[in-house]
Amino acid sequence: MSFEITGILHKKYDTESKTETFQTREFVIRTEEQYPQFVKFQLTQDRCSDIEPYNVDEKIKVHFDLRGREWQDKYFTNLNAWRVEKATGDAMDNAGTIPPPPMPPISDDPFGSENKD
Repeated sequence: MSFEITGILHKKYDTESKTETFQTREFVIRTEEQYPQFVKFQLTQDRCSDIEPYNVDEKIKVHFDLRGREWQDKYFTNLNAWRVEKATGDAMDNAGTIPPPPMPPISDDPFGSENKD
């Protein structure tokens, strides 16, 4: 599955070597919604440097995949970023934003029953 989201770069972490041949780097973006979300992504291997050109508080667009795995009867989910780019233009302003669900109609009768005499 491939997704994309636009947000403000909130934090960059240092690259970590997990083994002699595997490295990761994490970063966090803040969405621009009424209730902002802080979303952490992971870059791996040669993509660890992809976040380097961007500064904290800069608006970026992240292309990512969902990754899930099981280990010793525990489940882990990662947002694996595979491309980071500068967000530009109005089309990017709402990318990755999920609109809130519609509110139910307001009724004078909170239990939904009709008063019949």
